[in-house]
Amino acid sequence: MVNKTESIWLKQGTVMRTEQGTIEQTERNRAQVRIERSASCSQCESRGACQTVGSKSMVIDVSNSLHAKVGDRVEIGVPTHSFLKLALLVYLLPVVALIIGALLGEAWGHSLGLERSLAAVLVGGITMGLTFTILRRFDRSAREKKDYQPIMTRIILSAESLSYDDNR
Repeated sequence: MVNKTESIWLKQGTVMRTEQGTIEQTERNRAQVRIERSASCSQCESRGACQTVGSKSMVIDVSNSLHAKVGDRVEIGVPTHSFLKLALLVYLLPVVALIIGALLGEAWGHSLGLERSLAAVLVGGITMGLTFTILRRFDRSAREKKDYQPIMTRIILSAESLSYDDNR
């Protein structure tokens, strides 16, 4: 069996961050895959922002290019470069915006007619809020791009082989 967080190389030489899951539903060329939280989730610094908090699993929608069937155990991958790029945008950009905004607010505080520390807090909060708004729009457009979507990389265990073994 493959380790859940094992990286694999695809034909194009792309390193993938992978997880395993079970097909719950298929419709046309799409599949709903339930992925169990891995042990690394409990160690993750950003686990509070994850949609899986309080739940042991999450369901994601992926292209069913391998024609997997309900009950199949599959491997899902996200290109590491996309994963790192998104993590950098989501976690670093708002902090940078907050710092730059606070510095600008402190510098412009007197000309704005505000106390410097109050101006730093206000301008820092506004720039961080604007950054989150921009990231939300980016998120909507990124969902449509193949580079940011998880893909089904292989079928690990077919549900048909399980039912065949059960009938023996």
